This record gives sequence, structure tokens and C-alpha cells, in this order.
Amino acid sequence: MPDLAEIFRLTVNPLELVVRGTAMYWFLFLLFRFVLRRDVGSIGIADALLLMLIADASQNGMAGSYESVTDACILVATLAGWNWLVDWMAFEYPAVSRLLVARPLPLVRNGRLLRRNMRHEFITVAELMAKLREQGIDALGEVKSATMENDGEISVVKRKDG
Repeated sequence: MPDLAEIFRLTVNPLELVVRGTAMYWFLFLLFRFVLRRDVGSIGIADALLLMLIADASQNGMAGSYESVTDACILVATLAGWNWLVDWMAFEYPAVSRLLVARPLPLVRNGRLLRRNMRHEFITVAELMAKLREQGIDALGEVKSATMENDGEISVVKRKDG
């Protein structure tokens, strides 16, 4: 029979776990937000970050790296708390949203590529054309506008015929 008191005892100061979790959350959030490219997909940067960090933190707790399940739970709760707080602040305060959430970026306007914006996100013409074809567009001339949204998806407005 396992010693439950040993499994759930704290082996690291809870404040240290909160500080470590906070530091890693913000370092990775800022790295993802300002350095790495937005990938075209349906999951947000903060969500991907949270999943990655929780997977690592909980794995360490389960494997015994922290020596305690309670240590891992405090770290995971810290990460989830920051993720919730960032989402709430971005929802409640437009200034925070402007700072933390990427703004939509035009990639095509009136059938013309906006290469500077494409370069900013490292989007190649081939990648953009593949996304346009997914929406039934064969040529740039058919596009009134194409915009990379803050979640990495590309929205397209077709030109009206006639």
C-alpha cells in the first residue's frame, strides 16, 4: 500500500512553484506572441502554450520529478490561472487586448499581394495560394481582401462579379 501522506506532501515551497510557473508562462507567452510566427490553425497561442506547459508540469508530477502530486497541482493551477486571467483581461480591457492579441493583418488587397505583411508573418505565396484554393479561389484577381486573423486563420472576401 502506497504512503498517501508521502505522495501528497509538499516537497517544494508553494510560492516557489507559483513564481516558477508565472515566470515560464510569461516568458513563453511573450516569445510566442512577439517572436514566433502565427501558424494558420484554430488553436490560439495562449491555448497551445497552456496545453504544452500543463502537459510538462503534470508529467513531472506524475513521474515523480517534484516528488509530490501536490507540487504538480500547484504548478498546473498557476499556469491555468494565468491563462484564465490573460483571457479575462483581454476581454474586459481593450487596451490589454490590443497589447496581447495579434491584430488582423491584411495579406491581399484588391487582388494584390501585400508582400511586406506576408514577410512579417513568413507567409509564402504558395502557402497563401493554398489557403485561397481551400476557399474555392484560383486566382488573386478574384480576391477583394485576404486577412490573417488573430487566431492565425486567413479570412477571404471575394470580389463581386459584374
